Amino acid sequence: MAKPIRVLVNIWSRRLHRWGAVAVMVPLLLVIVTGLLLMVKKQVAWVQPPMAAGATIGAKPSISFDQIFEAARSQPQAQIDSWDDIDRLDARPAAGVVKVHARNHWEVQVCTATARVLSSAYRRSDLIESLHDGSWFHPGAKLWVFLPSGVVLLGLWISGMYLWVLPHWARARKARAAPPTAPPH
Repeated sequence: MAKPIRVLVNIWSRRLHRWGAVAVMVPLLLVIVTGLLLMVKKQVAWVQPPMAAGATIGAKPSISFDQIFEAARSQPQAQIDSWDDIDRLDARPAAGVVKVHARNHWEVQVCTATARVLSSAYRRSDLIESLHDGSWFHPGAKLWVFLPSGVVLLGLWISGMYLWVLPHWARARKARAAPPTAPPH
């Protein structure tokens, strides 16, 4: 690389590194913290309730949707009065469980053989995911704040790698340009 171009790349890499880090400081901190929580969601019950085991693990489910609904509705914390109060059902046939996700982020786990409630707990992982990708703030935040922050972060990584490699290149260039020394006798 020619010297003037190398100097410009060096200057702009340092500027991008300095000001880019400031620009993405808050979104990046949020992504890091929520990402760490999401990595341990199966190990930390506070983030996501552990999955219970049904009465007949791996058996064909034998209960109806009405039985699933009634079991979930029996849990007052879930605030389920109609199907509109349910966000989704997560069927796990191998575990003999159907997870009922209420719109208020409450999770009710129902045995697929007996329709008995196995677990009822607050589920934070969906909220943490929406914070992680920015959709919690506003639908446009995902594309207009968090996506550009990711692009800037990629630029920080590229400029950081350049700034890290630069001294190694300089030392190698000096070693090649130095006249050979005579071996000691």
